Amino acid sequence: MSKRQKIVILTGAGISAESGLATFRDPDGIWAKYDYNEVATPEGFEADPALVHSFYNWRRANLETVHPNPAHVALARLEEKFGAALTLVTQNVDDLHERGGSTRVIHMHGELKKARCAACGAVHRWAGDLALETRCPGCGEVGALRPHIVWFGEMPMRMDEIAVAITKADLFVSIGTSGNVCPAAGFVGEARACGVPCIELNLEPSENAWAFTVARYGRASVIVPDWVEEICAASGIPSFEENPIQNTSY
Repeated sequence: MSKRQKIVILTGAGISAESGLATFRDPDGIWAKYDYNEVATPEGFEADPALVHSFYNWRRANLETVHPNPAHVALARLEEKFGAALTLVTQNVDDLHERGGSTRVIHMHGELKKARCAACGAVHRWAGDLALETRCPGCGEVGALRPHIVWFGEMPMRMDEIAVAITKADLFVSIGTSGNVCPAAGFVGEARACGVPCIELNLEPSENAWAFTVARYGRASVIVPDWVEEICAASGIPSFEENPIQNTSY
């Protein structure tokens, strides 16, 4: 391996679970408590926008109660070392990667702390609640703001950019993903078709674990920092000895 190798990393709900955020498809996950048709589809928003706003207001407020864990911090440190050679793609709509120090995150499913105006198309940073009475800071339209979230039936964001990064990658790494949500579940197949080695770092095997060339299983807060240390050492990059990544969860 060399310093110039290009790495594409995909993260999912599993990396944020150790910070205290609920996953979606586990038996006690979010979709066991809410009907996604009602709160995470364009049709649900059209039928009951107040309910949808309430759901995302809760999730936005809950985000303030959690903190990045060592896996988020480790990936930020990797970005410091690899720069533009690292492409970090996340299915998560939280901001834990950014709060952990990452600055170049591709949020393919949108972001909780942003709102989008259906009237003017502007996207605004948003930390508080949204309601039908909320006015767009850009165009002034009332009732046109919606969560900047990719709902079921909508196209994920920046897919062309992700596809190009995968075709140019020397390594593809999937962290904390279930392997059953498309199109992200197909990224490993795209990478393999290009001859790119693929690594799975997960709590347990994903549904498409068979597609990976290497796999490590365990808590993200432990196995991700360990892998980051190893990839830097193998690439001839100085270690983090002066400020090591701590393998403790928050």
